[in-house]
Amino acid sequence: MSESAQALPASPGRGVVERTSLGILVAISVSHMLNDLMQSVIPAIYPILKDEFTLSFGQIGLIQLAFQLTASILQPVVGIYTDKRPQPFSLAVGMGVTLCGLLMMSVATSYPMLLLAVALIGMGSSIFHPEASRVARMASGGRHGFAQSLFQVGGNFGSAIGPLLAALIVLARGQASVAWFSLVALAGMMILTRVGFWYRDHQRERAKVAAPPVVQTLPRKVVVRSILILAVLIFSKFFYMAALTSYYTFYLIETFDVSVKDSQLYLFAFLAAVAAGTIAGGPIGDRFGRKSVIWFSILGVLPFTLLLPHVNLFWTCAFSMVIGAILASAFPAIIVYAQELVPGKVGLVSGLFFGFAFGMGGIGAAALGELADWTSIAFVFQICAFLPLLGLLTAFLPNIRSPRRT
Repeated sequence: MSESAQALPASPGRGVVERTSLGILVAISVSHMLNDLMQSVIPAIYPILKDEFTLSFGQIGLIQLAFQLTASILQPVVGIYTDKRPQPFSLAVGMGVTLCGLLMMSVATSYPMLLLAVALIGMGSSIFHPEASRVARMASGGRHGFAQSLFQVGGNFGSAIGPLLAALIVLARGQASVAWFSLVALAGMMILTRVGFWYRDHQRERAKVAAPPVVQTLPRKVVVRSILILAVLIFSKFFYMAALTSYYTFYLIETFDVSVKDSQLYLFAFLAAVAAGTIAGGPIGDRFGRKSVIWFSILGVLPFTLLLPHVNLFWTCAFSMVIGAILASAFPAIIVYAQELVPGKVGLVSGLFFGFAFGMGGIGAAALGELADWTSIAFVFQICAFLPLLGLLTAFLPNIRSPRRT
């Protein structure tokens, strides 16, 4: 199914929407940054919660589980609902749910209250991601890969900034200071309310145009097989990314005896490379096709992942940045490719893949942590080096190429 099958035919109304699309894309990217900033605060303040409530590591794990379940499993449910009944202002509502969770966490006096608070924060994220991804596609003007990249890079920056702010604010001032992050949620609600008005007006413009019907041209079994392959590719990507984001600093300290401060700088360099890869992957997919980007971004890192555990500090840092940039370029291409596989189900596809990716990252971090306890951090990196081999499954994906825009 080509992208043109889902685009609106030329019309004056559509032209107005396209002229405003860049501002909406920036707004939705900034909102994604604010959303993921708040999400990343939760694991950053676990040490405070552990001491404040005398929690075991098992109880900390249950807090993370409650957060991940609501933040990942609910996303496809939200996507299915909004595919049938678009909700322009649900984005602001989702941010409001996150705000409630933050305020509850700041005043929680019991473990059940903590569980409910993180569940609300996860729920807010579940409401946000499917509809925000839909808005990014609506505002793309046909440049779907670019729109997804810009949307996702906002989340990358938010995830990187969140722990730093948590260290400056919460770790220094205690649990009650979590309430300060409600100001971030309020800012997000203001931005997303404006986006909601644009979304509503866009829907009205579309209603005036006789859009072509959405037709699925690929056989159902090909679509199902392709979705499963994409899920495996996301598994390989996010498991490896979990190794780097969660244990990269430990690997550098253990292997090269670097200081904690220097390890954080190396981690920041890696995260910056991830952001660069995210912003590049979508536009490259727009120009050369999604499957080409998926091929390169998953399988292309294999030489670097295989060499990483066997090189010195300089090349470890250099290779980690290359790996981060190349791997990160995959996700925008995978999301848009999946949306083209299942036309007319943008919310479902976005919710399914964002939720699955988030879940795989969390499960990967936990599983690799257990493996590191049994063996070593170095062994984890040696084993994970082979995960990109799963990229060979890309050969079984159908070729979906959008016509070039003139």
